[in-house]
Amino acid sequence: MRTYVAVLVCVAEAAAASGSQAPLYRESFVLLTARTEDEARSKARAHGEGLETSYRNEKGELITWTFRQLVDVAEVPDDSLGDGAELYTRHFRDFAAYTAFEPLLSGEDL
Repeated sequence: MRTYVAVLVCVAEAAAASGSQAPLYRESFVLLTARTEDEARSKARAHGEGLETSYRNEKGELITWTFRQLVDVAEVPDDSLGDGAELYTRHFRDFAAYTAFEPLLSGEDL
């Protein structure tokens, strides 16, 4: 068995009369064990679909989380998971675009 990390994207949308609030996206990094990458992809999709849920928030709005995309599945590059183990590496070219979409970097409250 090998250890893989899956990158999943889910979206939360409110079914409110106003409809003015933009959807909130969540990116999750999930560890999986599998014999092959194909098996890991299948398990990742099932995990993402298992994240789907609906509930009412404090305003009484119906919030629905939906699995949107399996972005990537990669074998964990570090054999021993412990302090400082690298789970996943992502590369990008436009730091301003990354800052714009990452609410924690821009100081926005979730």
